[in-house]
Amino acid sequence: MNVAVVKLGVGNTASVMFALERLGARAILTEDASRIADAERVILPGVGAAAYAMDLLNAKGLRAAVAQFSRPLLGICLGQQLLFESSEEGDARGLGLLHGRVMRLPASPQAPSPHMGWSKLHRARPHALLDGVDDGAYVYFVHSYVCPISEDTLASADYGQRFAAVVGKGNIFGCQFHPERSGAVGAQILRNFLRLPC
Repeated sequence: MNVAVVKLGVGNTASVMFALERLGARAILTEDASRIADAERVILPGVGAAAYAMDLLNAKGLRAAVAQFSRPLLGICLGQQLLFESSEEGDARGLGLLHGRVMRLPASPQAPSPHMGWSKLHRARPHALLDGVDDGAYVYFVHSYVCPISEDTLASADYGQRFAAVVGKGNIFGCQFHPERSGAVGAQILRNFLRLPC
């Protein structure tokens, strides 16, 4: 299994690479557009600001390689947010692979922002990406912005409001949480991603 993990310098790539290694995937961390285009799977991780991450994708000449990738693509955390058309964070223009705008997560005394910790997944509909994952399974989040609930939502989570925690449309997938830091549940989701047909 040849997996390209996009190197932006704004993601927790070491733990992503280690998680893939444990699952037996042959993963490369790369900023080479041709290696991304040739991979069987692509993972777009990210932590930080949407506008800055998109600037890096553009500066490295990777936007087209990621946006036009025709096999399974998984965005993690900020990587999921970049799949959407735009983000309120820095008024960033995203990759436009999924419809909608990423919005700031409202803060309250009961739910301070950023959302850091374990929350339940509420499955919206069956999908191979979530095979073996129970409704109500806990996963680990670190984020201040949220993706909209839509027909592309595979699972949601609640933190002050309900938001899209897992998305999927065609070959495009995203996890707002960190599967590489979510124990057995996260490992199962990554395993399922590696098993999706090309």
